[in-house]
Amino acid sequence: MKLILLGPPGAGKGTQSVELSKSYKLPHISTGDILRESVKAALPLGLKAKLYMDKGELVPDEVVIGIVAERLKNPDTKKGFILDGFPRTVNQAAGLDEALENMHSDIDMVLFFQTSSKVAIERLTGRRVCKNCGFNYHVRNMPPRKGGVCDKCGGPLYQRPDDNEATVLNRLKVYEDQTKPLVDYYARKGILKKVSGDLPVGELFKVLSQIFAEAKLA
Repeated sequence: MKLILLGPPGAGKGTQSVELSKSYKLPHISTGDILRESVKAALPLGLKAKLYMDKGELVPDEVVIGIVAERLKNPDTKKGFILDGFPRTVNQAAGLDEALENMHSDIDMVLFFQTSSKVAIERLTGRRVCKNCGFNYHVRNMPPRKGGVCDKCGGPLYQRPDDNEATVLNRLKVYEDQTKPLVDYYARKGILKKVSGDLPVGELFKVLSQIFAEAKLA
């Protein structure tokens, strides 16, 4: 089962990716994570990406596509994978299609989490992140056992600078502008499924499980 999860910031893609990864034994591949891993391991494409990251510039599509393609060659992707945060543009989607074709593979389904601005803003402005291990919490939906302290490692929790309301509104607008062509791209390929990102975590997981069962992907 080879999946792509699309949706605006605050749609719950990361949360569902973790749940799907556990339930279906598929690797959860986050672009941000594999970029950092590639840089840390000093891989050729990682070093190339670092040149741009150090200058605060966007990493070019061809470099990101190359890093993702390398990750998809790992043995743990043999039965499938979940791509979260990639592709972000039609150009990246086309590059991914080409890379997969070279591996004699393709994407089974693209899940688009349609999410209202109200819900996305509420989720993002309430998010708190552990400074040490990066685990996410939410002040209302998933609070830590002790206020301001990570359950997992005891590290301090903080609000990311880009999780304030004004920045979130801008992020949502940018996402909408960039992503509509990508949604259309996968709709034309006939592999796009739209789901409500407004649903609570458990309810949405049930919806996704039903979709996979009906499509005979699970």
